[in-house]
Amino acid sequence: MPLYDCMLLVKPHVRKEALMDLVARVSKHVYRRNGVLTDMKSFGTVQLGYGIKKLDGRYYQGQLMQMTMMATPNINKELHYLNKEDRLLRWLLVIHRDTKYGLEFLSEDDAKSEVSRFHPSSIYDDDEEEEEDEDEDEDEDDNEYDVDQGGNPTEG
Repeated sequence: MPLYDCMLLVKPHVRKEALMDLVARVSKHVYRRNGVLTDMKSFGTVQLGYGIKKLDGRYYQGQLMQMTMMATPNINKELHYLNKEDRLLRWLLVIHRDTKYGLEFLSEDDAKSEVSRFHPSSIYDDDEEEEEDEDEDEDEDDNEYDVDQGGNPTEG
């Protein structure tokens, strides 16, 4: 069974008890189908990039939860009952990726080969060419578009 991340974006005014009830319902649903909830994270209240319109208004913030679970591949179809959940703004199910960032997560040999690709002097060299003023206007005629007496632009 693959690992999945279920992201739940809940309305901001929902109390923690109701939020935990929703999470418990999802985890019981997964457990009944021989799945396992492996991790759960709460990101608290987040500001949204755009408003999400629902029947009771438009929301610009929400409570974000992430549930990592090991479940059968048809879990996506089984979680469609969440569409009818009025406490949710959005939900998303993605395949879990165990992504690691930074050189500290590489083995020593991998890290040495990654770092050795950069020549030490190339990192700290100042390119004098970049410091030159490239914004100079080479075009002496700044009146490319003249306006005739009627207010319409004409090419010059």
